[in-house]
Amino acid sequence: MVRKYWSKITISAFILLCTNNNFAQSLSFSIKNNLDLARQNELVEIPMNQLQNKGWDISNLTRTDNFQILVDGKNIETQLLDKNLDGKYDAILFLTSLNSKELKHYQIISASNNSDNIIPKAHVRMKLKDDKDNFGPSVASLEMPFQNAPTDFSKAALPPYLTEGPAWENQKNAFRLYFDTRNTIDIYGKRIPGMVMDSVGANPAHSYHHLADWGMDILHVVKSLGAGSLAIQTKDLNGKDTLIRLGGKQIKHESYQQIADGPLYAELQMKYSWEVNNRPITITQNFSIWGEEYYYKSDVIIEGLPKGSVLFTGIGDFYDNEVNNFTTKNFAVTSSFGKQSENKDELGMAIGIPLNSFYKFLEAPKKYSDITETHLIGEKIIKSKQISYYFFSCWSKTDTNFLSENYFNNYLKKTFLKIEQPLLIHWEK
Repeated sequence: MVRKYWSKITISAFILLCTNNNFAQSLSFSIKNNLDLARQNELVEIPMNQLQNKGWDISNLTRTDNFQILVDGKNIETQLLDKNLDGKYDAILFLTSLNSKELKHYQIISASNNSDNIIPKAHVRMKLKDDKDNFGPSVASLEMPFQNAPTDFSKAALPPYLTEGPAWENQKNAFRLYFDTRNTIDIYGKRIPGMVMDSVGANPAHSYHHLADWGMDILHVVKSLGAGSLAIQTKDLNGKDTLIRLGGKQIKHESYQQIADGPLYAELQMKYSWEVNNRPITITQNFSIWGEEYYYKSDVIIEGLPKGSVLFTGIGDFYDNEVNNFTTKNFAVTSSFGKQSENKDELGMAIGIPLNSFYKFLEAPKKYSDITETHLIGEKIIKSKQISYYFFSCWSKTDTNFLSENYFNNYLKKTFLKIEQPLLIHWEK
């Protein structure tokens, strides 16, 4: 008997396959785009436990094993994901494109590893400097030295970590996090789709602050929240509301962990032991990026904060830009556009958070504060529950369409529409 159903999935297209006790060598499914918009290279995730429920023996999967996904008889590149790092694969990932209202048919089959020749579309890395001023291979995990101070470049030509901390990138953007007491996120705008963050910053003779063939560092940061860094609004010891940056001397411990390093999808995790008003706080933050999207996604879990505390993130507010706050069906969005890149050309940035956890929009002071010059957006904290946001960077040197503010605004609206109106899938044995 053939069982069929329709199911909604998110923009990352979580495919849920129903249970069947008969062993299956292959499975067929379809994905439908119900929007009047084309959807390009969107991430699709097939949970592995659902394949196991279909009768596939996945208990002994190794790095030489994989799955092939076929559409119209053509193979689609795939990636296996071990999300919780327990040594067992949790999902199969692939990217797919659908035209407006299009329905596509797919087949999944077991196969040998097919990722060796895939051109990387996402990457994460953390590299340390050796005693010869070279950066070695990327490490999978690392603890930050206690109260690690920013590099003094008047005394050292290179920092202890390549680009001063972990970096994640896809074909459109690259981001870095300062692995020191600043704990701020920065943007590298890209002019080419290739992965560049293994070499950017390795040679002090080639400054990433100057425009190069690959791109450049495009964001001024200083005391802002840069490209989606975190802060907490809570009451101080005197009962007054105060905004506190996730960083500085309040950080008691910080660690980096690589979750996935391409070729299609990359993810890293940062863990913080923090202290606010003499109260211990634990924060876990995951950053993920993939394919050709102009955004990264951040998932945050916070434990230990006093009731009523609010998470804030934000966009650096420098040079010539106009802020635009708006809501969609399911998201609150703060965005800015203007000649605000370090190259003094057009750059659009935005942050979107779920409307059901939205708190308020806010502007940081221009000076005389720990956090300055930032377009802020607040998100309510739910104890031990994951909260998420999307950070967008749309540079005109990556795509000249972003010379236009109207194009940027329309792009944001279309992208959130895709997130809000998930794809429909249909499968049959």
